[in-house]
Order: sequence, then structure tokens, then C-alpha cells
Amino acid sequence: MKKENWPVLSYQDAKRTYETIHLWTQIAGKVKLTQMPWINHSWHTTLFVNPRGLTTGDIPSENKHFQINFDFIDHELQVIT
Repeated sequence: MKKENWPVLSYQDAKRTYETIHLWTQIAGKVKLTQMPWINHSWHTTLFVNPRGLTTGDIPSENKHFQINFDFIDHELQVIT
């Protein structure tokens, strides 16, 4: 069985991508922060890892629910209702 190595992840090469992900996840966190009831230490704003990237999970809003997904496979930001 051939042992496969992890790809090299260069911070310098991907710095702009990391900064963009950081800013967009902050925006998604702020959306979740404003919609969810307060829990001590902002635990309610956590993003969760899913098989395709990150998700806010279910967020209630008036009579509907939505979630924000960061799909790192298809390079999409999804808002699903």
C-alpha cells in the first residue's frame, strides 16, 4: 500500500484566501449572533465542520429557518432556507 503525503499548505501562497475566509466567517458569525438567543461566552455563534466545509447550522428567523454554508469543495457560500 502506497503511503500518500498531505499536500504542502503554504501560508504565504494562500494568505489572501485565508484572510477572505476569516472575514466571511466573521460575517456569518455576526448574522448568527443577532438571530440566536444569547448563551454565555457567545457559544451560540460557533461554526460547525461538515463534510464540505463549515456551517452555521439551523438559525431561526421569524417564521422560517436558514443556515449559512461555506462549501470549500465547490467554492460556494450558500444560504439555505
